[in-house]
Amino acid sequence: MNTVRSLVLIFSMAAAAGCMKSRTGGDMAVSAPGDASRGADLIAKADCGVCHRIPGVLRARGRIAPPLTSFAERAWIAGEVPNTPETLVRWIQNPPSIVPNTAMPVLGISEADARDMAAYLYTLH
Repeated sequence: MNTVRSLVLIFSMAAAAGCMKSRTGGDMAVSAPGDASRGADLIAKADCGVCHRIPGVLRARGRIAPPLTSFAERAWIAGEVPNTPETLVRWIQNPPSIVPNTAMPVLGISEADARDMAAYLYTLH
């Protein structure tokens, strides 16, 4: 019986690892419901590029915060929480509510705008 439990645990862990790989740039791409082209414009207007390097966004050449290149392939947001569309939208709206000591500020982004911004970030492979 102990061997069966061990096998179940191993298969469960392998399945979870496979899901993580798929979600982070494997066979299945993650996407957020929203307008990615509008999201790129919103990211530029919110001046996210003052802190971040963001491919495809004008003047987004910041070096204060991590670059957002290959964002769709990342398993974690800010190295702290799983990279899911729901969490990313909440992160964009209110980062300290997810990671209290983050340096990323609350910018007053609406949920609809955050969805569009997230949709753009998930185009970055």
